[in-house]
Amino acid sequence: MPELPEVDTIVRGLRSCGIEGRRIMGVESDWPRMLEPLGRNDFAERLCGARIREIDRRGKFIVIRLDRSTLLFHLRMSGRINLLPGGAERSPYEHLVLVLDDGRELRFHDTRKFGRAYLTEREETVLGRLGVEPLGSDFTLAWLREGLSRRKRMIKPLLLDQAFIAGLGNIYVDEALWEARIHPQTRSDTISIEQVRALRYAIPKVLRRGLKNRGTSLGDGHGNYSAVSGERGGNQHKLKVYGRAGENCPSCGAAIVKIIVAQRGTHLCPHCQLQPSS
Repeated sequence: MPELPEVDTIVRGLRSCGIEGRRIMGVESDWPRMLEPLGRNDFAERLCGARIREIDRRGKFIVIRLDRSTLLFHLRMSGRINLLPGGAERSPYEHLVLVLDDGRELRFHDTRKFGRAYLTEREETVLGRLGVEPLGSDFTLAWLREGLSRRKRMIKPLLLDQAFIAGLGNIYVDEALWEARIHPQTRSDTISIEQVRALRYAIPKVLRRGLKNRGTSLGDGHGNYSAVSGERGGNQHKLKVYGRAGENCPSCGAAIVKIIVAQRGTHLCPHCQLQPSS
């Protein structure tokens, strides 16, 4: 699933392509569930003629603010956004196409059909449940310490909870916990202040690394992340533990292992990230 660095890279790509200010002239869709609760006709009618004012990101959502509503894209497991000339060959996985007034087409590509497009007059009805932005000014040491101490949850599923921190996913949580030397099964209210400081530093660090490398592209399938330009990200070459089970830890040389935490595959170094005592 694209996480904050991948979604932010897509948003930056859309901005650089100059679609802000463009008008949507046509809407095509072949997967009604992507548009729920609106039907295809209602969705298209509300979008046609709308002008794109601004493109932003909130958590893992692409936020396209229009002159009379807001269009939100959530890419889920395999979604990606393509911006192509109108005459470019269509893929069977492009389930939503927005035709712009300059002839280009904004296409929502999704092999697994889990992605969603929300059209709303009040974006907070969708985005209001999201937690703090981990690269924003509200993500402070005091906030993180208080937030962890108030909850009695394993740290990994808590960091994956979008109502707590918005934008983190499996890749960057594993990377941040390794950087902070915290075992993913550690209970949040038992984490020391030194570990909180380390985590407060590690989360922005791994996200900024992902942004610098234009996201993480794993594998070569149709559902793999790519930027708007179609280029793969490069952060997969910079990962320390995620996807590296059996390889040597970059810090201590011990073998990285993969375990299951809260039904999620989880990568860690058993030497650097000591398992909490029960």
